[in-house]
Amino acid sequence: MHSPRYRYRLYLLTLLILVGTGTLLVQLYHVQIEQQAYYREKVPSNSTVKVREPGIRGEIKDRNGITLAGNTQSFIVYFNLAEIHRAYVKKFGKTLKRTYIVSRKGAKKKIERTDIAGMVNQLIRPTLARYGLDAKYSAKAMEAHYNTHGGLVPFVFRKNISYKEFALFAELNLDLPGIDIAAAPKRVYPYGALASHIIGFIKQWKKGDIPKNYRHYIGDPYGEDGVERTMNDELTGREGIKEILKNEKGKTIRTIDYQPPAKGSDIYLTIDARIQYLTETVLKRAGKAAAIVMDPNTGEILAMASVPNFDPNDFIPSISTKRYAFYRENKAAPLMNRAISNFAPGSTFKLPAAIAGCKYGLYRETNNCIGYTSYGKTKIHCWKHSGHGVLALSEAIQRSCNPFFMHYTNKIGYKKVVEVYQMLGLGSQTGIELPRENAGVVPGSQRWKTRFPNERMTDALTGMMGIGQGYCQATPLQLAAVVSTIANGGKYYQPHLIKKITNSLTNTTKITTPTVKVNLLKEGVLPKHLATIRYGMRLAATAIGGTARRACPEDVIIGAKTGTAQTTDMGVKTHVAWTVAFAPFKNPRYVVVVAVKRGGSGGKVAGPLVKLILTALLEKDKGQRLHLAKTKPYRGHLELIPEIVVDEENPLTELFDDGETGDEAASIKTSSDKKINQPRNQPTPSITPEVDERGSVIPKAIPVP
Repeated sequence: MHSPRYRYRLYLLTLLILVGTGTLLVQLYHVQIEQQAYYREKVPSNSTVKVREPGIRGEIKDRNGITLAGNTQSFIVYFNLAEIHRAYVKKFGKTLKRTYIVSRKGAKKKIERTDIAGMVNQLIRPTLARYGLDAKYSAKAMEAHYNTHGGLVPFVFRKNISYKEFALFAELNLDLPGIDIAAAPKRVYPYGALASHIIGFIKQWKKGDIPKNYRHYIGDPYGEDGVERTMNDELTGREGIKEILKNEKGKTIRTIDYQPPAKGSDIYLTIDARIQYLTETVLKRAGKAAAIVMDPNTGEILAMASVPNFDPNDFIPSISTKRYAFYRENKAAPLMNRAISNFAPGSTFKLPAAIAGCKYGLYRETNNCIGYTSYGKTKIHCWKHSGHGVLALSEAIQRSCNPFFMHYTNKIGYKKVVEVYQMLGLGSQTGIELPRENAGVVPGSQRWKTRFPNERMTDALTGMMGIGQGYCQATPLQLAAVVSTIANGGKYYQPHLIKKITNSLTNTTKITTPTVKVNLLKEGVLPKHLATIRYGMRLAATAIGGTARRACPEDVIIGAKTGTAQTTDMGVKTHVAWTVAFAPFKNPRYVVVVAVKRGGSGGKVAGPLVKLILTALLEKDKGQRLHLAKTKPYRGHLELIPEIVVDEENPLTELFDDGETGDEAASIKTSSDKKINQPRNQPTPSITPEVDERGSVIPKAIPVP
């Protein structure tokens, strides 16, 4: 028998065991059930990371399959800054901080921020330096990237590394946290500056909305200008998805699953690369100019040139500050596509004025030019001050008589003139597959009245519409479409650049068909009316007294019209020199339009350029092979050009395959310390961050505390 004291002690001990067991069970429940996820994270284990890769961008080709924008393989080194941060804390026991001085409400204040660049410099770069893989970078850009994206968006540390460096990084990837290497497509433009305003360039992807189900996300570059921009959705390929297994230190173990990125659609342009090269080479005889070569029977653009120009390779994937200054400081504005920009049209507007007169019964109208036209006390002179005498329509086109067409448009009435001009696409965008197309200006239109609410149409302004002066504005592309309508017998084809779109993933092809927007023969214009206008253009190019004789190739009959528009360019009083033409006269295959800023006259400046282009095109049709080569950016110039003289003995040396490339002409110098006022609405590229002091420090390891 046990004593009462013994039994009491046994009772207490049993009670304590029961209470302790209950407490232990409760604690075990709390740890193993309620906080299971928390403690599981504390246990070293592997994790799966989902990575998004950009699709492969489709190619841009000319009508014959020549690649104008393609891809090459590039090796890129990425830093996952969040993983590097965690690895640093694990190794050194704390986050590295840095003190900054900031201004808030006029007062300076010290703040502490995470020094991600310092952690990279201490933890990662010493090892990279030991293997010769280190590089200078922008610490400021790295900090901004980390503060914005953390570890979601990898930071690009190095681009375009060699295959040997790629292999070394692959080895180090097993030992260093946060380093990822990838083979990625890089945009390349094989012919340099050729067709740069048509093709455009791409920009680094916008780091905006990013899906939440990714641990790492790399977006697609997108088009900033040209066809790269307008056809961006078709060019962008399907994304790639990679699942990677990493250990607790953030080091890659293996790839679990991989859906490789797919290529986007290939875009085939209506452009002929060799005709484009021809047109640009000829146009470089001017300083600031534009040219169009168009098929009048389809609306297809065979060439579209604008000088000065640029090399889109300079913008991939971003452009350095120094190189961007090369373009930005050029007063001739090389990023502007002048082929779709407004010019004062001058006497080229006599052609749509002639169509308006024919439509409204003035087909047989004559006028006695005495050298000027009077509006009240104001006299507007003809270019021939002694006058042309009595002229009919075709002769007025031949001699480009101002009083005839001012009288003509006044007799028609401005409302009817506006109606016909707008029918021919003037005063509105053509809808070409390019961004930033100007619409031109037609005085008296509703758009003009909205823009200039205090102006009223007068007889003088109406007369100015007939000669392309005053408020009149048009683009070279618009006038190419008008001349094509005259050349082909009355059909206004919408100008277009895209011939077909092919997608290898879906095995589909979409072909663009020519679109007739207006048929003048259904609008009251008769075939004989157009024949008279064409005959006037023939006389202008071939007959004595014709203003466009310098545009006519030897032993060929063409139709042409010149224009010399009085204007002011950057404060300098000068002219826009025009020549528009079609060839051959019978069964036209080509329409060529050239507009030159700061030109002396249309006949003396633009005419010879049109002649060179047409001569080479017609020689090509006989079997001559046009030259094609990679070109450099042409800087243009701001000089006044009174006349362009072509070497009559051998004018086409550089245009065919046995000639020189001729890709560099006279350039201009601009001052880097002066602010240049560039035209508005120009593309804006991605700028490469400049290497700074903290990104240039020689990496040096610190001892572990």
